[in-house]
Amino acid sequence: MALTNTAFGDPRVLLRQMFDAAVAAAQPARCLGAHLPAPPKGRTIVIGAGKASAAMARAFEDLWTARDSSPLEGLVVTRYGYQVACQHIEIVQAAHPVPDAASQLAARRIRERVSSLSADDLVVALVSGGGSSLLVEPSEGLTLADKQAVNAALLASGATISEMNCVRRHLSGIKGGHLAAACHPARLLTLLISDVPGDSPMDIASGPTVGDSTTCADALAVADRYQIKMTPAMCARLISGAGETVKPDDVRLQHISTRMVTAPQMALEAAAGVARAAGYTPHILGDSLEGESREVARVLGGLARQVVRHGQPFQRPCVLLSGGETTVTIKGKGRGGRNVEFLLSLALTLAGTPGVYGLAGDTDGVDGSEEIAGALLTPDTLERAWARGMNPRSFLDNNDAHTFFQRLGDSVITGPTLTNVNDFRAIMIV
Repeated sequence: MALTNTAFGDPRVLLRQMFDAAVAAAQPARCLGAHLPAPPKGRTIVIGAGKASAAMARAFEDLWTARDSSPLEGLVVTRYGYQVACQHIEIVQAAHPVPDAASQLAARRIRERVSSLSADDLVVALVSGGGSSLLVEPSEGLTLADKQAVNAALLASGATISEMNCVRRHLSGIKGGHLAAACHPARLLTLLISDVPGDSPMDIASGPTVGDSTTCADALAVADRYQIKMTPAMCARLISGAGETVKPDDVRLQHISTRMVTAPQMALEAAAGVARAAGYTPHILGDSLEGESREVARVLGGLARQVVRHGQPFQRPCVLLSGGETTVTIKGKGRGGRNVEFLLSLALTLAGTPGVYGLAGDTDGVDGSEEIAGALLTPDTLERAWARGMNPRSFLDNNDAHTFFQRLGDSVITGPTLTNVNDFRAIMIV
């Protein structure tokens, strides 16, 4: 493999160091300490859902027990393979990105944990990305199969995460503030790790513990916009308003508080620090970029080519960093994910532009449904692919970017990272 040796070291190594720094900055053990609540007069119950929730539970438990001896109990659900052992908080596992029976059982058990509490009790909700699938309670008249079907359709539609979660909330008995209402009259503190553009609490895990300002009419509009097939029961709940969520001014939410403990911007700043120390000027282009993965790649690829050709708007050597959550409208049958789709489209846009490298990956370690975080791009990516008889455009058309980069030996595999602050993209221009 032909690589450019520069005074700044191997670009591939530095890109991976930046990605690892971004993930490390979002580890719960590093960011939860400043948000520990005061012990209540009554019970302290920890609940949670998300890919980072088990690691959050362990960090919270360690901090809590080190500070005082107040009793602690709870139940948290995370993705299969993301469990972390706790002494006082039970950890269960369920499926992601499409829910399973374990997701529904976890929702029921968590609701039972917070029922019949008093005003002297404290509920601490640990919520991170992935909770929409991991915590599932179908609305009255709906089934788990209904939720699985609509979730799969939304994932393939090209809808933004905000649009998807709007629909999910209004077909749920636990999202959209319903879990918060179930905690009443206890005090509720939600600690969030954001994986959504804009860091809106109601979009993180579809907002089970916060009020929701969207409506059934909004959910219907999203379903119509993306032609999401819905059962008669789903349509009836949305049209009648029976699936309405709990609103921010609901009296049952008057004793709740919500804190963001870490978010994509913090991860990007950590990566920027690594780049700066290596002699590259980092430029954070945004922590909430959205749009079709391949279209975002064309824009950022055009920007990188402008830097190479004209030194505008940035001078080399530099790194262009961005986060957020792009989307993929699935038309092929390949093994894809939004980050590797971005990277393959970027390779085609750059067309071998000298001195440009890249890494795109999901900070939770899973891009799409593959146990692969993302991939690396080098100036000779396309050249190496053609030498192997691989047509890059065909792989992109088939949404098969994981296969493409895996055959080149350029996949980025981390295993479960135990956190989730969404997509990470770095374009290095040497």
